[in-house]
Amino acid sequence: MIIKDKINKVITDMKPSGIRKFFDLVAQMPEAISLGVGEPDFVTPWHIRDAGIYSLEKGHTYYTSNSGLASLREEICNYLDRRFNLKYNYKNEVLVTVGGSEAIDLTIRALISNGDEVLIPQPSFVCYVPCVQMAGGVPVPIVTKEEDNFKLTPEALKKAITPKTKLLVLPYPNNPTGAIMTYDELKAIVDVLKDTDIFVMSDEIYAELTYGTKHRSIAEFPEMRDRTILVSGFSKAYAMTGWRLGYVCAHPDIIAPLTKIHQYAIMSSPTVSQYAALEAVKKGDNDIDAMVSEYNYRRKVIFEAFNQIGLECFEPLGAFYVFPSIKSTGMKSNDFCENLLKEQKVAVVPGDAFGESGEGYIRCSYAYSIEAINRALDRIDKFVSSHK
Repeated sequence: MIIKDKINKVITDMKPSGIRKFFDLVAQMPEAISLGVGEPDFVTPWHIRDAGIYSLEKGHTYYTSNSGLASLREEICNYLDRRFNLKYNYKNEVLVTVGGSEAIDLTIRALISNGDEVLIPQPSFVCYVPCVQMAGGVPVPIVTKEEDNFKLTPEALKKAITPKTKLLVLPYPNNPTGAIMTYDELKAIVDVLKDTDIFVMSDEIYAELTYGTKHRSIAEFPEMRDRTILVSGFSKAYAMTGWRLGYVCAHPDIIAPLTKIHQYAIMSSPTVSQYAALEAVKKGDNDIDAMVSEYNYRRKVIFEAFNQIGLECFEPLGAFYVFPSIKSTGMKSNDFCENLLKEQKVAVVPGDAFGESGEGYIRCSYAYSIEAINRALDRIDKFVSSHK
């Protein structure tokens, strides 16, 4: 028997993550500087860690309910109301998940049947397309353009809709571009969707990380509230990546099937992480504000530096990434990244890892110390100068 021939063809044909490729290479190069991984360099705030430690001391090492601690779900609802004016019922409209990634997977598996089309604005996070493919759906990329500030336009959305369209992924604030959507821009999207039966999965994991403008959600619109699935989590806003905790909020008729899948695949999210997250949503607003202030400083430094280096860069207003164009170098994104790592020991991610429309760009994270960012920028400057 040839084992590899027996593996699910969808999985064998699936490309590995372009982000992890460079992360693995850097792990073998201790002298390298990485701007590649979207992970906060902050340690989880002490009071949040302490809540997790205390939960262990109290012996809270059992399973929680499938949906998550009721107290956590209630505080998530209070938090969303307080920070974004979004109202959900903790009893039947919230599910606590293993990171935002599980919430994305659950949503797609619950909604998508064979042949259903899922609209995915790109460049965007790497997991949407594989999750759609594993569910038997058809991913339909919608190219967003730098001249539109990498925003989804109503014209592009309207053009992509077919009778088979089931779901629109709305990935804002955006990874990798840092683009955001304003209330008026979302309203234009709502006007396209309101007379359809299309669901929206709004990935709002970076909702707290905006600069100069407050995040707005498509779930704010009454006509969209019941068919919007809001995905978020604790990794980015609270520097809790390793705790692996997220959540999804939606109409009860959507939460019920998501919970069913979660029940069989996961059982419940980590108990200690839930107690830590409870502390985060209750008392972590000041932590968020402090981290956002620091990210904003780094954002300005790296954005201005890339333009000075000669790599034209769109100004990001959300998340913690810049997405400079490397077209002026004449190199493909993957070649640029491989050569940069080889010659200057700096790791960034090729733009085509986030969809074909990302070709000609690179993603750099500024979720690193300002010292590391400045050292990396110096090396990138030398690299670009040597290839003129």
